[in-house]
Order: sequence, then C-alpha cells, then structure tokens
Amino acid sequence: MDPTSSDLSGHVVIVTGAGSGIGRASAEAFAHAGAKVLGVGRRAEALAETAARHPAIVIHAADLAETGAAESVVDSALRRWGRLDVLVNNAGIFTGMPLADTSAEGVERLFAVNVVAPSLLARAALKPLRESRGAIVNVSSTFGHRPLAGAAHYGASKAAVESLTRSWALELAPDGVRVNAVAPGPTESEALASAGLSPEEVDRVKAAEAERIPLGRRGQPADVAAWIVRLADSHAAWLTGQVLAVDGGLALAA
Repeated sequence: MDPTSSDLSGHVVIVTGAGSGIGRASAEAFAHAGAKVLGVGRRAEALAETAARHPAIVIHAADLAETGAAESVVDSALRRWGRLDVLVNNAGIFTGMPLADTSAEGVERLFAVNVVAPSLLARAALKPLRESRGAIVNVSSTFGHRPLAGAAHYGASKAAVESLTRSWALELAPDGVRVNAVAPGPTESEALASAGLSPEEVDRVKAAEAERIPLGRRGQPADVAAWIVRLADSHAAWLTGQVLAVDGGLALAA
C-alpha cells in the first residue's frame, strides 16, 4: 500500500458545507481519490459550481439546522449508492459576538449550526457507518482551543466539536468507526464576508491573521482538505479521537 496516496475507490462520502472553501476542496479531493461524494449545502448555485469540478460529485441542497434535514441527507446517499463510508461535518458559521452584545438568539443559532446539526447528522449516519466500519471527520477551528476576544461563543461551539470528537471516538471504537477532527487556522473562505464585514475590514483581518501565523500566510482550502481525506483513508486505520491543528503553526504562537 502506497503511504503517499489515498485510494478511496468504491467509498461513499458525505461532505457538508460543500458550496465553498474547505468543503468544496474536500469534495473535490475525495472525488480525485476515487470516492463518490454527496456535497451538501444551503446554496444550490454554489453546490452546482462544486459539482462541475468532478463528475463523481453529486449535490444535495439542505439547511442542516432544519428538522429532518440530517435524515434526508443520509437517505439521499444511501438511495443513490447503498452505503456510506465517511461523514465530513464541515458546515458551520462564524459570528462575532462580544459579551456586551450577546443574545439568546445569537448563541442558539451558533450552536444549532455548529454543534446540533453535526450531532444529528452523525446520529443519522451511524447505522451505515457501523456497517462499513467507516469514519467521521469533524471540522473544528484553532479557536476551539485558543481564546478569541469578541467571539467567545464561536470558540465555545468549536470546543464542543472537539469534545464531541473525542467522546464519539471512544463510544464508537468497539464498532470500528473512527472519529477525528481537523482544526484549521485562518483559511481563505467566504466566512468573513458572510459575518457582515466590509471588504476593507476583511482585508485588515486577513493581513493581521497572516502576520500572527508562524508560516507567514493564511491557509488555502486545499491545505485542510488534504488532511481531511488523510484522516478518512485506510492509512489512518489506527488513529481515532485526535484533533489535528492545520494552522501554519498558529496554535504555537503566543
């Protein structure tokens, strides 16, 4: 077995948040590794752009925070391919929320998308993942284990994802289902603009982030996608419960 490449031929993968950024790059990377991919997201037009990148990518538009969405996603994959090998819980939102501006609605929305939705999707996928002895890869953030002033609840939601990763890994190990996570540092995506920042503010934030990262740049989606695929493939068969920082060394910086 070549330790430098991933061969996921015959595998079926669900990737959420596949309309852009890390999710799109992951869907494409899994497809190039031979997998059949169901790309999930809220925006049908963005998902269509993802699907156009590889014929093995099929799309499913859904808001994972809505009742019944998790079951519909898993059913879509099973109806089409009859199995499920990998679930990538990538979909998430960023909301800056200083303590003085904290609202119940804001906290609930963050946790609904970043914690509740991946939990329900993992539950819906559990039976086929047990049958395939598959893998779950969650997407956390540097700020799941590093403080971020003005966005404490976002960090708390990602800390929850890391805790879920470790606990699910222990719970599902007897079934042969592995659960790991990546914790990306600042990565090129639409997140800052989606959070309501102006183009000038986005540029300032990006420059400040790059300055703090030891390797001197923000990440590209492909930097993270490569490790998501790696955690899902057979080379990682003895690895579970781990949170891998893919952040240019940011977690090491003071």
